[in-house]
Amino acid sequence: MATAFVHGITIAYEDTGGGGDGAGAGPPVLLVHGHPFDRTMWRPQTRELARRGARVVVPDLRGYGETTVVPGKTPLETFARDLVGLLDVLGLERAVIGGLSMGGQIVLELWRLFPERVAGLLLADTFAQGETPEGKRQRNDRADRLLAEGMAGYAHTVLDSMITPANVEALPEVAAHVLTMMLAAPPEGAAAALRGRAERPDYSGTLAGVDVPTVIAVGREDVFTPVADAEFLWERIPGARLAVIEGAGHLPNLERPAAFNRALDGLLAAVADARI
Repeated sequence: MATAFVHGITIAYEDTGGGGDGAGAGPPVLLVHGHPFDRTMWRPQTRELARRGARVVVPDLRGYGETTVVPGKTPLETFARDLVGLLDVLGLERAVIGGLSMGGQIVLELWRLFPERVAGLLLADTFAQGETPEGKRQRNDRADRLLAEGMAGYAHTVLDSMITPANVEALPEVAAHVLTMMLAAPPEGAAAALRGRAERPDYSGTLAGVDVPTVIAVGREDVFTPVADAEFLWERIPGARLAVIEGAGHLPNLERPAAFNRALDGLLAAVADARI
């Protein structure tokens, strides 16, 4: 693990592999975790890409993992600016940027603010639409509960929605990893992110302007962001590719890493082709 001081906080991250300077191995890959997880959710992707010599950067977001916790409210814009600040510290002009769930929404915000920093997009198990009034109320209520009760009740309740119930049984190591990440999430950081997401903008109008290679991935059995949400993105982003991953729920990168990695490979190949 390494750390970087960005915008008044200390960001914990891993920077593995080689190349990534825009030549030979291609641009680096920056992967953004979802809620309420940390950078370790990307282990299957980090290991495989690094094995091939690709440079992969996986940070803990503000309020999660080993990065500084800032109570209150963390808008998606703050997360996006933190990530670009990390790229600046690392001297990386552009990266293939991917995110899952909340991470995907952060990636959409990063694209909106800093399109020149993006060489390609991976949008996994996420959606572009703005929050509804009911959704805003639910996220703020959930934030209140996390602060009052901690993470345990929430984590145990949603485990078999984060991954499919079948995979909770069939993949006990994956289930244990997912549960461990959720239990370890700082309640103040998770609550701040929920309050920020409750006020997220609608990115639907920005999708037609995406002009970099894009892959949209989704677990076939995702109950939080179903296939219809992925199709919404796919239909609006020019040239985007859609990968529906069978036998997976909201975390296909952990439930079906080989299939997810193939989708990521397709993105990296498209980015390479675009640079020729």
